[in-house]
Amino acid sequence: MNIVQLTPGAGAMYCGNCFRDNALVAALRKMGHEVTMLPLYLPLTLDEEDQSAGSPIFFSGINVYLEQKSSLFREAPGWFRDLLANRTLLKWAGTKAAGTRAEDLGDLTLSMLRGEEGNQARELDELVAWLQKQGKPDVICLSNALLIGMVRRLKSELNCLVVCMLQGEDGFLDALPESHRAACWQTIAERSAEVDLFVSPSRYFGDLMSRRLGLGAGRVRVVHNGINLAGYPEAASTPPNPPVLGYFARMCKEKGLDILVDAFIQIRKRDRIKGLKMKIGGGCGPADQPFVESLRERLKTNGVLAEVEFHPNVERDSKLEFLRSLSIFSVPARYAEAFGLYVIEALGAGVPVVQPRAAAFPELLEAAGGGVLCEPGNAASLADAIEGLLLDPARLRALSEAGRTAVFDRFSAPAMARNFLEAFQHAATAAAGNAPLLQPASGAR
Repeated sequence: MNIVQLTPGAGAMYCGNCFRDNALVAALRKMGHEVTMLPLYLPLTLDEEDQSAGSPIFFSGINVYLEQKSSLFREAPGWFRDLLANRTLLKWAGTKAAGTRAEDLGDLTLSMLRGEEGNQARELDELVAWLQKQGKPDVICLSNALLIGMVRRLKSELNCLVVCMLQGEDGFLDALPESHRAACWQTIAERSAEVDLFVSPSRYFGDLMSRRLGLGAGRVRVVHNGINLAGYPEAASTPPNPPVLGYFARMCKEKGLDILVDAFIQIRKRDRIKGLKMKIGGGCGPADQPFVESLRERLKTNGVLAEVEFHPNVERDSKLEFLRSLSIFSVPARYAEAFGLYVIEALGAGVPVVQPRAAAFPELLEAAGGGVLCEPGNAASLADAIEGLLLDPARLRALSEAGRTAVFDRFSAPAMARNFLEAFQHAATAAAGNAPLLQPASGAR
């Protein structure tokens, strides 16, 4: 099967979508399918082997921005635009992209959603021309619905299936300025009719986007995200003594890190869990530094800063070591997570989790086990749940084993890849009547 995966780079930040897509492509290639992974806007930032290595970057972030701001630049010669699409330059630009906000991107987002009618039509032409030279793909897979403006041209010029993943687009779209928010939602809804199938990482998010986009029955298929389990322990390890509470995600308010810090402070003051420590890891860019410093000050004021370690921007091996060093894990996100890849990473390492009773978390823990729920946005409820588990070692061990087993059985990258192949076949059946797409290709790219 010949598959093209289109994935936007997130600059210097780690991105859960990028991790998922990269793991999916690697697994599909190991199964013998021919998969081309193309980064868009910026290079991918990953903590494992980059499956897009050697591929050109389309929709160069610098060109996309300038095309939006200058009608003159839209007529710039190709050689000049190629200079601005240089990987080194884009990597540098990626260090600045972490500070961009949805509030500033309304006009650009709407233009991209309009595809061949937008200011970046030339970028779309170049992508289509390059793909035509590679041979007809069976499926083009879009990483998220913000790329839906490409679908019309891709289908008309390449005559292939287009499958669109769904992954938390609502938060970005709802944060757009009011002047563009409704138009962006409406454009996605209109162009969604051109997509052969949507794939959601959770039933919760699939239902939400079906309502908001007016998608009919059968338009969305649920495929849980999976992770590359290389390096994960094959058996649960002995929990540390004294116990360690962990967090691993972007160090920002949206992920609820301050709620977890407050819960940690409360547990320390109760003094029922002797010697409890905390480790905080994950992405931390320049825009996150003031928030992190405010948390350090809060910890210092409460006399527990010495009991907390910060591990920003670590590589994969260090992340796995970090997870193995924990007793319990939580990312009490404030916003409605479509999935929460960090939950699967913790469970795969044998670390029980405590998550808010909101968004995809109840569904995820029902499927994977390995954790308990607390009231969203409530540090006291979170503290109670964490403390309750740490005071019940037998239950903690049972959750550890249940979660780890579930991840290895049902949330691995190969399991995700098999489910995506079934989704592709489902789309083919609906579009062309039992089209036989599942034969492995002879090579991989």
